[in-house]
Amino acid sequence: MDSVYIRGGIVLQGQVSIQGSKNAVLPVLAATLLAEGTSVIENCPRLADVYHMQTLLQSLGCSVTRDKNMLRVNTEGMSRLKALSGDMPKEAVESMRSSIFLLGALLNKTGEVELAYPGGCVIGERPIDIHIEALKQLHVSFEEKSYGLHAYTEGLKGADITLPFPSVGATENLLLAAVGADGTTIIRGAAREPEIVTLCRFLSACGADITGGGSSTIIIQGRKKLCAADFAIPGDRIVAGTYLCACLAVGGEVLLMEAPTEQMQAIKKVAETMGAVWQETDKGLYIQRRERLKAPKQLITAPFPGFPTDMQSLFLPVLALAEGNCTVVENIFENRFHIIPDLNAMGAKIEQMDAKNARVEGVEQLTGCRVQAKELRGGAALVIAGAAAKGETIVDGCGYIERGYENICRDLRELGVRIYGV
Repeated sequence: MDSVYIRGGIVLQGQVSIQGSKNAVLPVLAATLLAEGTSVIENCPRLADVYHMQTLLQSLGCSVTRDKNMLRVNTEGMSRLKALSGDMPKEAVESMRSSIFLLGALLNKTGEVELAYPGGCVIGERPIDIHIEALKQLHVSFEEKSYGLHAYTEGLKGADITLPFPSVGATENLLLAAVGADGTTIIRGAAREPEIVTLCRFLSACGADITGGGSSTIIIQGRKKLCAADFAIPGDRIVAGTYLCACLAVGGEVLLMEAPTEQMQAIKKVAETMGAVWQETDKGLYIQRRERLKAPKQLITAPFPGFPTDMQSLFLPVLALAEGNCTVVENIFENRFHIIPDLNAMGAKIEQMDAKNARVEGVEQLTGCRVQAKELRGGAALVIAGAAAKGETIVDGCGYIERGYENICRDLRELGVRIYGV
């Protein structure tokens, strides 16, 4: 899908099922490398990044098959030679940030790996220094090569590690390596995001000894034999938040089936503060917006359980249409305001003050025009803006959006949006 066409202004009504979590499934798939036998991963979303990870696992010798939303991963063909042969497709590695999880998993599995530098969306530098420095404390050595990184160890050893920042990726990489280390590893200053909890749950289901997942201190007793497990990926909190934002921007009432509401409490606080109705039911999350919302004075991103950085872009069109002014403070990534010029072209009044601060002055209406997606969540935010705008909006560059949404056009049509992709 290259472009999305939206005829905006239709009040939303309906229900939609929330797909499995992109940010949870990718480290879990990397973790299947550590388990002997065939792991069955259910509720696995059909996303470009998932297909890239599937390709990488297959290049390492694993058998990976899909049956609807279920993936079966058999690791019997995995070998140390394949991790060093350069067979991992460079395009798949460089197309997504999550290829970095193979670093911890393969150091655990084979003791040595050659890996191109990971890619992904352009939302800041997102250096992997924290990953490297943390893994060094498990007795891993690194060499920088023309193709990327050469990492090796003569034996992973447990350590007491304090992260300088609660990095989700570094925490996940440490978990993947430490379950195979000799002795006890303590991760202090660990990320607390739900995706960390999901990875800990999967590794524990495979036989790992992990305590403290979801807290700032995680303890891993290493050298446990891991066996394959059946596991279900929870719903995607950011996808649920996306369709919530569509309702907040456009108006109406929607039911988000199987939304992981326990992971969305920071989003709930903002939505209710603005005047939306939030109701958790046995079927999912019910959202209603009748009147024009009122802007909060500030929207500040923070590590979990704070407001998610992935939701910041998605709330910009909501804030653009709310009554009043709001200052948005982006504390996680330094380059996440790419969509401001496009939103302003649609009639928004947003001033980017610096790399981490923007001021939003609410307007009565947005007007459709042609805009360009430059990264995943910003692209989805432009679709939301188009759904709320008067007239037709065309969002180009929608390959980014497909990295995180199975079918955003189908899902929004379920809620009443006049939208199609080409």
